[in-house]
Amino acid sequence: MRRLTKTDANLSNAKVQGIAVIRRVIPYLWPEDQTWVKRRVILALAVLVLSKLIAVTTPIFYKQAVDALAPEGTDAATVLGLGAVGLTLAYGLARLMTVGFQQLRDVIFTRVGQRALRQLALETFTHIHRLSMRYHITRKTGGLSRIIERGVKGVDFLLRFLLFSMGPLVLELLMISVILFFLFDVWYLAVVVLTIALYVWFTFKVTEWRVKIRKEMNDQDTDANQKAIDSLLNFETVKYFGAERWEADRYDRAMANYEDAAIRTNYSLAFLNFGQSFLITGGLVAVMIMAAVGVQRGDLTVGDFVMVNAYMIQITMPLNFLGTVYREIRQALIDMGDMFDLLGQPAEVTDKPGASDLKVTGGRVTLQNVAFGYDPERPILKGIDLDVEPGQTVAIVGSSGSGKSTIGRLLFRFYDVIGGALLIDGQDVRDVSQESLHAQIGVVPQDTVLFNDTIHYNIAYGRPDASEDDIIAAAKAAKIHDFVQTLPDGYQTTVGERGLKLSGGEKQRVGIARTLLKNPPILLLDEATSALDTETERDIQAELKAMGEGRTVITIAHRLSTIQDADRIVVLENGVIVEQGKHDELLTADGRYAFLWNRQSEEELL
Repeated sequence: MRRLTKTDANLSNAKVQGIAVIRRVIPYLWPEDQTWVKRRVILALAVLVLSKLIAVTTPIFYKQAVDALAPEGTDAATVLGLGAVGLTLAYGLARLMTVGFQQLRDVIFTRVGQRALRQLALETFTHIHRLSMRYHITRKTGGLSRIIERGVKGVDFLLRFLLFSMGPLVLELLMISVILFFLFDVWYLAVVVLTIALYVWFTFKVTEWRVKIRKEMNDQDTDANQKAIDSLLNFETVKYFGAERWEADRYDRAMANYEDAAIRTNYSLAFLNFGQSFLITGGLVAVMIMAAVGVQRGDLTVGDFVMVNAYMIQITMPLNFLGTVYREIRQALIDMGDMFDLLGQPAEVTDKPGASDLKVTGGRVTLQNVAFGYDPERPILKGIDLDVEPGQTVAIVGSSGSGKSTIGRLLFRFYDVIGGALLIDGQDVRDVSQESLHAQIGVVPQDTVLFNDTIHYNIAYGRPDASEDDIIAAAKAAKIHDFVQTLPDGYQTTVGERGLKLSGGEKQRVGIARTLLKNPPILLLDEATSALDTETERDIQAELKAMGEGRTVITIAHRLSTIQDADRIVVLENGVIVEQGKHDELLTADGRYAFLWNRQSEEELL
């Protein structure tokens, strides 16, 4: 028994994956609840079969026309009731109808294909947003965008070429084989079958080898793209450190690896094309020699010789394309496999079946013995008990790594607690829908990131159905309206990628306006001013304080001077609460808070 090699195993695995991917695509072409899609698919396939029937009968008109014109030939008019001119016209009409039906097939199927692409792209995009914060932290945005882009293109290619190239090619070859068998003899069929078998074997073997090189090329392309996007997103950092040459060299090294793989891909393509041409030409010459001998013996007419030549060319043209189609289909299956793997990634945080909407009656936030760690081996929060009363402002402070920002992420349910429970008005956040939870919490982060759109769009993002008056009122409350009025395009000013055209204070005010427009009962300020200079921070503190009126506010603070007026200050250290109370009380206690306050005061004096 032959031993199974690693290559055989990889090939077998690739075939299994390919079949699995095709099974995933079929429901988009044959949806249970969309009868119009099924009708279009059936009609497109019917038109396809009709076009192939016409295509394989076309050379017969050509043969009859040649025989009618040959001095020793039979009068074709007695066979088909047409003269040589009529047969030539019939031949031209048949060719035109073949092309016409092919185009009609595309017209019928286009809507089906585009619907499938749109549905798949939307499903993938939506799924990526459902994935956990942990997943997005570990993956690179450039790589994700490429997976979606190549996956959707792969589906488009597969729909068109698997249905309308590979399938029709097999059908056409079968039809031509039957005609050669009945109109000539079995040896013509044997030569054609042998040629096709050798061609397909050679094409598939070489293409499998080329797919590995192509996959390596894709990996290098993705790597180079990720490095480019990462560098451009960190444009300012690159400038700060004068690292333009370093970034260019880093990108060039990635592109050098891509170049090497691309060169090997092109070399292998040249080998594939020549080998295919050699096999096809050998089969064509063999059949033509057989036909020529038959004409010399008087067994065949000149028209038969021409018809055999026409059929061989008709076979040759799609077979020449087979290598490209097969390679692209294999590549499409790989790209689609990556996309379906992405779709198969489980969402870490999901709604329970039948999860109810969060009903906020007062806005009480309660942490009951909450334990959590991003890595199970490294706990961050170790049994936190905290009760934030409705309308109260509670500040959470502590040194870096103490777990204060983690509480905010758990509140918004970017992650689920490992132990204990987090409640809002007595409702465990794991028992309510994420959509309703997110709707009740407003967040102003340390660094507000804006969409590369207008100021109007970014403010309206807080509540897309808000009126113009509401948007302006929110801007005024955030003290950004007057600044916007000084801009040439006003609220239609584009802020640039991640809002880089605005200063830190301006971005933060747009973020405050956006959150004010959302009008949530619970507010989370996650070190909302720590990235700003002292003067801008003091200006924005007034807006943040006004925003907190009548709301439950949890402030995660770095600068202790910003939370002196909090109703309660909670001090975290190594994942546990070590102190809590008002500002003056904690200073008097001379504990951890007093130590942090004194240290910051000394730093500000230096």
